[in-house]
Amino acid sequence: MGPRRRRPEPSPTQRALGLLTRREHSRQELARKLLQRGVETAVAATVIDKLSAAGWQDDARFAESLLRSRAGSGYGPGWIRAELATHGLGGELIAATLDGFEGDWAENARDLLQRRHPQALAGDRDARRKVMDFLLRRGFGMEHVRAAINHDQA
Repeated sequence: MGPRRRRPEPSPTQRALGLLTRREHSRQELARKLLQRGVETAVAATVIDKLSAAGWQDDARFAESLLRSRAGSGYGPGWIRAELATHGLGGELIAATLDGFEGDWAENARDLLQRRHPQALAGDRDARRKVMDFLLRRGFGMEHVRAAINHDQA
């Protein structure tokens, strides 16, 4: 066998497309990953602008994707809002994304409790307090927590 031929180094656009075909990325996240892969900041910004104009990168689509993923994994709106902010998304986009959520946060909290802490729903005060703390840490609001815990007593 002859010597192995090295593949040519991918262009910044190829690198960005490779990342975007795996999953949605925010503009900030994509820029950071390109920088880590040796792409200069100005070149990365130009590439991202081009891909955004072509519909490959879209912060609103990224936000919706992250919302669906995190809500499905048992996180509440507070957690998701904070995570979206770490991606450099503006307050208006974050608010619009959360407002567009078609699920029921209290129902999501209740489902999470039934999966993770079913004993606490019928449990004593200490068990209920622990479950409340768990849901609050997961980003659910107090109204969602109360609705989830008191659902079975209704």
